[in-house]
Amino acid sequence: MALADFIPSEGQRRIAAAITAAERHTTGEICVHVTPRCRGNVMKRAAKTFDRLHLYSTKRRNAVLIFVAYQDRKFAILGDTGINNVVPEGFWNQEVEELTRYLKAGRPVDGLCEVISHMGEHLSQYFPGERDDENELSNEVTFDDLDEEDEPEVHSNDYGNME
Repeated sequence: MALADFIPSEGQRRIAAAITAAERHTTGEICVHVTPRCRGNVMKRAAKTFDRLHLYSTKRRNAVLIFVAYQDRKFAILGDTGINNVVPEGFWNQEVEELTRYLKAGRPVDGLCEVISHMGEHLSQYFPGERDDENELSNEVTFDDLDEEDEPEVHSNDYGNME
């Protein structure tokens, strides 16, 4: 399956709009990254991607990554240290379950948009929006076709995770 079949252009626009809407109520930053393959551990690969995309660079260390390897049917949700220091264990469990249902049903765009909306609500409890808050990270879906061997090493291992 080609990337455009998994998330077509219109779906990418919907996801970016969902991120924009969710971030209106929180200083948290939500990112979606899609790749076709993940032969190894999805959490390690997602952490490397988190690092490579510099998601740790937000002021409050409150970025979250939804990482999807669509051909291998794997995904991970990772929060940065600012999130993981304040949220309870299992904070993303509901989103993981919901996204799993949508992906199994072949509705990735609907699932991502729904989960992003819920993430915004949950993050706003810990990181409420501020009038002068700036959007620190792009809301556009990012993509790659890298193999694990192509990924650089992670400089830090302080990311939270859930798969």
